[in-house]
Amino acid sequence: MMQDMQRKYNYIPREGMEALSEYLGCPLSSLYSMATFYKALSLTPKGEHIIKLCDGTACHIRGSMNLRDGIRRHLGIGDGETTPDGLFSLEQVNCLGSCAMAPVMVVDGTYYGKMTMEKLPQILDSYRGAGDTAADPEENG
Repeated sequence: MMQDMQRKYNYIPREGMEALSEYLGCPLSSLYSMATFYKALSLTPKGEHIIKLCDGTACHIRGSMNLRDGIRRHLGIGDGETTPDGLFSLEQVNCLGSCAMAPVMVVDGTYYGKMTMEKLPQILDSYRGAGDTAADPEENG
């Protein structure tokens, strides 16, 4: 149920947690414990577009930290932050399971492999200006 709220609102609002607590008949503190334990759940609003940047071994060796710095320069956010306009959130993750395509970035479930600093602005800007028309991952991977 919390995952459903997360999908709908991009976070779990306090009102939702309170309603769920009442519906399930369980203490609110138990739900908060669960929500803060799992990284996939958030109690703070996230951006419309979620960027997941892999920092697993293969991605790290192939420059994921440079990409993180590029995202910071381009969007002005770091790990766990959201742009002031609410458009983007950045999450640095331990592994995306796509080591052969390292370094890997995922935006809203679309994988971008063999990422470079040169590809980064075009991909991010495609989410900013074109609504749902984002850069084609086939061109970037």
